[in-house]
Amino acid sequence: VQNMRSGRTVQGASTITQQLVKNLLLSPDQTLKRKAQEARLAMELEQMLTKDQILELYLNRIYFGAGAYGIDAASETFFGKPPQELTVAEAALLASMPKAPSRYAAAAASKGTRARQLYVLDQMVEAGKLDPAEAEKARQQEMTFAPDHGDTFSGHALDYAYEQIHELLPDPPPDLVVQLTLDLDLQAKAQNAVASTMDQLGPQKQASEAAAILMDMNGAIRAMVGGRNYASSKFNRAVQARRQPGSAFKVFVYAAALEAGLSPRSVRYDEPIQIGDWRPRNYDGGRNYRGAVTLSEALAESLNTVAASVGAEIGIPKVTALAREFGIRTQLQNYPSVTLGTYEVTLLDMVTGYGVLATGGHQVSPYIVQEIRNSRHDVLYSRPKLEEPQIYPQDLAEQMNGMLTRVVVQGTGRAAAVRGWDVAGKTGTSQDWRDAWFIGYTSKYVGGVWAGNDNDKPMVRVTGGDLPAIIFSRMMTAALEGVEPVPLPGASKADEYLNSEQIARLNFYRRLSGAFRQVENRRSPALSGATGSNGTAPG
Repeated sequence: VQNMRSGRTVQGASTITQQLVKNLLLSPDQTLKRKAQEARLAMELEQMLTKDQILELYLNRIYFGAGAYGIDAASETFFGKPPQELTVAEAALLASMPKAPSRYAAAAASKGTRARQLYVLDQMVEAGKLDPAEAEKARQQEMTFAPDHGDTFSGHALDYAYEQIHELLPDPPPDLVVQLTLDLDLQAKAQNAVASTMDQLGPQKQASEAAAILMDMNGAIRAMVGGRNYASSKFNRAVQARRQPGSAFKVFVYAAALEAGLSPRSVRYDEPIQIGDWRPRNYDGGRNYRGAVTLSEALAESLNTVAASVGAEIGIPKVTALAREFGIRTQLQNYPSVTLGTYEVTLLDMVTGYGVLATGGHQVSPYIVQEIRNSRHDVLYSRPKLEEPQIYPQDLAEQMNGMLTRVVVQGTGRAAAVRGWDVAGKTGTSQDWRDAWFIGYTSKYVGGVWAGNDNDKPMVRVTGGDLPAIIFSRMMTAALEGVEPVPLPGASKADEYLNSEQIARLNFYRRLSGAFRQVENRRSPALSGATGSNGTAPG
C-alpha cells in the first residue's frame, strides 16, 4: 500500500521463505512482477518443505559479512568453531548480522553490533525461546573472536575475479559457484615470497609495497598478489596501478628490431647520442661508454643509448605497435623516450606481453575465471579452449629467449635465477628509483614483480635486479619445486651468438671506438656529460 501511494518502492517485506525463493530462483529487481512471482513460488515451496527445512536452506545460503556465506562459514570466520559449538551469545551475534552484514561484520566488536546482539536476545526472551536467566548470562559473556589469519588466496585476486565475473555476466544471479584458475598452493608461495622479502629488505631500501603475478602458458592466472596486506589496503597493484616500467619495456624494442631484420649479433654503438632534444644516457650517467656492442650485450647490460638508437633506427611506431599487439593496453605515444619505458603500464599487461615470447610467439589472453554455475549447477560460462594466433615469428621468439636468458645469466637480472631452470627476463627501473620491476619466464610459468611506494616516493637505489628479481626467484623456485626442468627453446643460444673470431673483431672495434671517443671528449667536453630526462634509469 505504501509503495502504491508513493509511486515507487519505499518499503519491502518478505518472509524467510520468500527471501529464500528470491535468492534461489529470482532476480533482485524490485518490481511488482517479481514480487508476485516470489509470493507464488514461496507458497509452492511451503507445500514441498517443512519450516525447519526452509530455515536450514536459508541459513546455509545467507550472507553474514566478511566473505562468509552460510552459518557454517560465519561460525568458523568469526569464532573459529562449528555452529554446533556456538554459545547463545555467539549465536545471537551472528543472527544480528544479516540485517546489515557489511556494516556489522566489519566492526563485530563495536558498540553498534553489540547493541544489535542484545536486541536479538531480548526478542528471543519475548518470543519465549530463551529463559530470562539464560539471556542475562548471554548478555554478560565476553566475546572472543577468532584471529584474523587473512585469506590464503588473496583478497586482491578475489576482487579482480569479482570484476571479471561481472564482465562475463553483466547481470549475474545472486547465487553463483565460480571456479577460478588460482592455485592455492602457488598463491600462498607467491604471497610468502613477497612478504618475506619485503619484511627482510624493504625497510632498509625504503620500499613499502610490492605486487606479483604468476601465469601459466595458457594465460591462466595461478597467483596474484596485489600488495603486502589486503586488510590494510584493497588497492590491487597488480592490475590497478599504472607505473613506469623503465628498461623492462626494452623487450618490445628489441623484439621489434629482430622483426625489422636485425639479429642478436647485430653491432650497434654505446655512445653519446641525441634524438631531437632528447639525450638519453646510461645508468652510470654517461661516464663510461662501451662503444661497439651486440644487441644481445646491450640488452643484457640494459644500455639505454643502444635501445634508444635502435628504436629510432627501426621507427618508434613499430615499437609501440608491437607492444600493443603483445598486450600493452596503455595509450602509447610515438615519442623516442617510450623505448626506455616512460609510459605507465600495469604489471598484468607486462606479464602478458612477455608471455608472447614464452609461448613461442602466440598471443596470450590472461584470465582468472574458469567456469561459472548457478545454484542449480547450470553452466552459465565456461572458458573456451582457444587456439591463440601466432602474432610473432617462433624463430624470433627463440632468439629473444636467448637474449633474455643472457640478462639473467650474465646481465642485470642475475638475482632472478632459478637453480636447474632456464630463466629469461628483464629488469626495469624508473627515474629516481621510484619503480623497480622484473618480468620473466621459464618453460612452465610467466611471472612478474613490481616494487615501490604508493606515494611515488623514491626508494634507496632499488633496481629491478634487486627486490623484484629476488622476489621473482623465490616465487618461481617455490612454484617449480619438485617439477622436472624443461629447457626453454632458444635459451641455450645465449652464449653462442659470437665465435672467437667475431669477438676478436668486436674488441678491435671497441678499442678503436674508445680511441675516437677520447679525442672527441677532448674536443667537446660538454657532450660527454650530456643528460636528458628519463634517460638515467638503471636496468
